[in-house]
Amino acid sequence: MFFMLTTRLLPVDYLELANNTSSRSPVTGDPLPELTVTADGKVQWQGQSMAPDQLVSKLGDAGITEVNLATTGDTPLGAFTRVLSGLTAQNIDTHWKRAKPQTP
Repeated sequence: MFFMLTTRLLPVDYLELANNTSSRSPVTGDPLPELTVTADGKVQWQGQSMAPDQLVSKLGDAGITEVNLATTGDTPLGAFTRVLSGLTAQNIDTHWKRAKPQTP
């Protein structure tokens, strides 16, 4: 219904939705590197803690163009945003890995 309203009630067959997933497959390939932003603004990767600019350099040297980004429970929003912005500026596709809620 929303699409029909926003396309001036054109028939559905006139809608073109881009959803190119041909280059991605959840089954094949290596898992994405997981980065964790800590409360002090540093990023943990492969057991090392480093500044965001150092991390971006290492990711570039390793040819990594896509990562998962997580946070610790006490990471400030500003620290997360700085790291995300730095990765995006270097054309590294970043996916936010939300923490799983704890169950009692």
